[in-house]
Amino acid sequence: MVQTILYIITFIMGTYFGSFYTLAVYRIPLGIDITHKHSFCPNCNHKLEILDLFPILSYIFLGGKCRYCKKKISSRYFMLEMISGLAFLMFTLSLNINIYNLEVEKLILLGFTYLYFAGMFIIAGIDKEKLNIQKQVLMYSIIISAIYIAYLYIVQKININIYLIYLLVIILLIILDTLKLRKKAQESYCINVLILAICMEIYTGEQVFLLTIIYTLLTCSMYLLLKKIKQKTKNKKYIKQENKQNIKLPIGFFMCICNVILYIFINFVINYTL
Repeated sequence: MVQTILYIITFIMGTYFGSFYTLAVYRIPLGIDITHKHSFCPNCNHKLEILDLFPILSYIFLGGKCRYCKKKISSRYFMLEMISGLAFLMFTLSLNINIYNLEVEKLILLGFTYLYFAGMFIIAGIDKEKLNIQKQVLMYSIIISAIYIAYLYIVQKININIYLIYLLVIILLIILDTLKLRKKAQESYCINVLILAICMEIYTGEQVFLLTIIYTLLTCSMYLLLKKIKQKTKNKKYIKQENKQNIKLPIGFFMCICNVILYIFINFVINYTL
């Protein structure tokens, strides 16, 4: 019974994190403060009250509409809250935590991973909508990964030489991206993808990282294949216009989703079969 309560609390906490993700995904690209500014409806700008802010439940009871202007609320709010809740729940389950015999190492890993997932979900959400990987969210994810590795070095005495090399590469890539930004007034999507990949390597390890790359490539291939099949039903003029507008894949989105799923799966394998 106590174990079940733990999982329920975990899911609810995940949905609240998901609610924050939706806020961050909307505000960060617009340069709006994500911590101090009160939540508001993006259609009528009315400040939301406490009854409007319950993850999942508020969306359901309000019929997916704003209480004040009656405009439809994007389903992404509901989906991200639900997915975040499930991700938190599944990762907690994957660690096989026994509430009667708590292991400090697993609890610390749990806390760091919740914070890591926050970065991955926000990066994925923004990239899916804007085809852009926000540097400040990347830096947040890198800092979380670096602090976790520092913890492992202090407590478990792991060798951090390879991680120092990874961090050095990240610094060089950031410098390169800054130079490009000054020269062309735009960040490099490819460089940001590389930084994201190294961040995943640092936090989730080589095995999960390699699987992430493989499954990202497969997912992107399927995405392009389905898109071509869909295009066959449209007229040629529309297809040409669509091809020009959709040159770039949201690679960061696919990478983040694959990484989260695979990290949860690998932990299930480690904690339940090995």
